[in-house]
Amino acid sequence: MTRRISIDPITRLEGHGRIDIFLDERGNVADVSFQVPELRGFESFCVGRPAEEMPQITSRICGVCPEAHHMASVKALDRLFAVEPPPAARKIRELLYMAFFVTDHATHFYALGGPDFIVGPDAPPAERNILGVARKVGLDIARDVLACRGRNHEVIRILGGRSIHPAAGVPGGWARPVSEEERAFVEEAAELNVGFARFTLGLFDRIVLDNPLYREMLTSDLYLHRTHSMGTVDGNNRLALYDGEIRVVDPDGGDVARYRAEEYAEHIAERVEPWTYLKFPYLKKVGWKGFVDGKDSGVYAATPLARLNVADGMATPLAQEHFERFYGYFGSRKRDGRYEPVHFRLATHWARLIELLYAAERMLELARDRDIVSPEIRNLPDPSAVAGVGIGSVEAPRGTLIHHYESDGRGILRRVNLIVGTTNNHAPIAMSIRRAAEGLIRGGEPVGEGILNRIEMAFRLYDPCLSCATHHLPGEMPLRVVIRDAGGEIMRELAR
Repeated sequence: MTRRISIDPITRLEGHGRIDIFLDERGNVADVSFQVPELRGFESFCVGRPAEEMPQITSRICGVCPEAHHMASVKALDRLFAVEPPPAARKIRELLYMAFFVTDHATHFYALGGPDFIVGPDAPPAERNILGVARKVGLDIARDVLACRGRNHEVIRILGGRSIHPAAGVPGGWARPVSEEERAFVEEAAELNVGFARFTLGLFDRIVLDNPLYREMLTSDLYLHRTHSMGTVDGNNRLALYDGEIRVVDPDGGDVARYRAEEYAEHIAERVEPWTYLKFPYLKKVGWKGFVDGKDSGVYAATPLARLNVADGMATPLAQEHFERFYGYFGSRKRDGRYEPVHFRLATHWARLIELLYAAERMLELARDRDIVSPEIRNLPDPSAVAGVGIGSVEAPRGTLIHHYESDGRGILRRVNLIVGTTNNHAPIAMSIRRAAEGLIRGGEPVGEGILNRIEMAFRLYDPCLSCATHHLPGEMPLRVVIRDAGGEIMRELAR
């Protein structure tokens, strides 16, 4: 008789999902499914709307990362309306985006992923949360975390018009200038962010790297997958979050592709499975070989770890120091100017904190750039020059985010396609969950709360946002019900 263990709902993420683990007669894992049951219709109900509404509409996809959708959308509109923003506008956009990255990565470490390390993976669920973190690290540090979120949301409000769902991005630039007083406030916030990021990396050292249990988990085969890596790099092949070219390397670190956002369809295809509303992107040139690792599989990851794996280095000095230390810790050697990729997936938490420091440093650089206060912040589009196609991308905290719009000559949308960070990581998430379940559940041994949480840690490290990912609606809401007997055999199927 097949026995099923369900983790429903899975916890400490944005959105809804469930994990079903099927055990055989001996109590070993026979199969694992990761299902995303929620459904949203942004790709369909945006069709027929004026394109210039998209930065406001798509930022409502998610309350965790509206800034990412706002920026990708605005960059797509720059292309759709064939207009280039002035230098000051590009810098203001990136400045806001760095503030967003700081608060988002800080939130994940302290509230979503961090409790598993700070409080402990086997701690009772009632303690394994942000309140448990506050008790563990002390109220002073908890106040620093809240202060970090508060000042960066204020920066987003100042620059973007609202602290959530910014409104200032427009085709060809930015809607409001930045005063000298506002610039000085942002600079002060950025200085505090750099100190906060350095402290958080030190905390990671003390809590994770100095703990034998966590060091073993960090380098365990339990959370290991050798897939391709994807991320955005600048002209010097250093990590870039707001703008650059998308780079893909194979599991050994060899170059596979490098392309501009508007060329993504030449490199990425999307697979649909009937048991989930979330699609599975894969590398076209390699092909879909199923949920398997290796160079011959089209599966890739687009996470903070993947972004470090595709980069030759960091563009800011303190982040570069930690970048070097990171790869030194895992014993990676340089190959053609780039370190061999790290595939231990729990190391994504460490990579995320290195990105946190980079974003804080880059924010400080931009805040000190006098172009920020320039009144030249927009080039108006020519209504007669609508290009008809606009594609924009940024690195969202969870991975590469692409907005693709097609319109008629009046800018009315005819087609919308979105590939978000969590969608890029859907296949690796499913693979990581299965590997963790197979390694942790052994026949005849009890399956306790601690084991189930360690299985959840396999998806939590990706910081998935399922609200962002399940945005597609194919004109109707399909429904398929499968009824199985006690042995798992299909008895009846119902479909709408």
